[in-house]
Amino acid sequence: MRRSKKERQRLLLETIQETPFITDEELAEKFGVSVQTIRLDRLELSIPELRERIKHVAERKLEDEVKSLPIDEVIGEIIDLELDKSAISIFDVKKEHVFSRNQIARGHHLFAQANSLAVACIDDELALTAKATIRFTRQVKENERVVAKAKVTRIDRDKGRTFVEVNSYVGNELVFSGEFEMFRSANQSKKEGAKHEDSH
Repeated sequence: MRRSKKERQRLLLETIQETPFITDEELAEKFGVSVQTIRLDRLELSIPELRERIKHVAERKLEDEVKSLPIDEVIGEIIDLELDKSAISIFDVKKEHVFSRNQIARGHHLFAQANSLAVACIDDELALTAKATIRFTRQVKENERVVAKAKVTRIDRDKGRTFVEVNSYVGNELVFSGEFEMFRSANQSKKEGAKHEDSH
């Protein structure tokens, strides 16, 4: 069924409000129109492009939330965060991130994305990497987008340790995985213990 322009734009607006990180290509497929049409619709509706939407949502949400490091020290852009639970970031591999002779991304960039995401996950002002076990499962090339997903698997408050698992993907393909043992300051657990005692 062919929708009118007005109807399409109304649904486009709703879709982007519900899923702000949807791409123009995905929208074009969803509405059965060209990518160019979607871009024109966005212009008319004053909806910024995906990168700007990500930045806007992330900055607004994260300035208040990330405690363990300044937001501009995170490698990649955090697009979702639940402290002590999970986080997601995206990293676009550009010319400066690859070896010039083969356009393959230097491994330390993928590690830095995953490691800084593991740090950002921690609900504490001090979080440091104590140990990391990492695996690179496929080479990443220039112009690919890496989506890193971090999940807190265990918190040992007595020892001041948090365990975070990070898997990074290009599309649906796993390119990197890491298990990070993070040191956190004991203050957080003491504060929580005190809070718990006060409530009795």
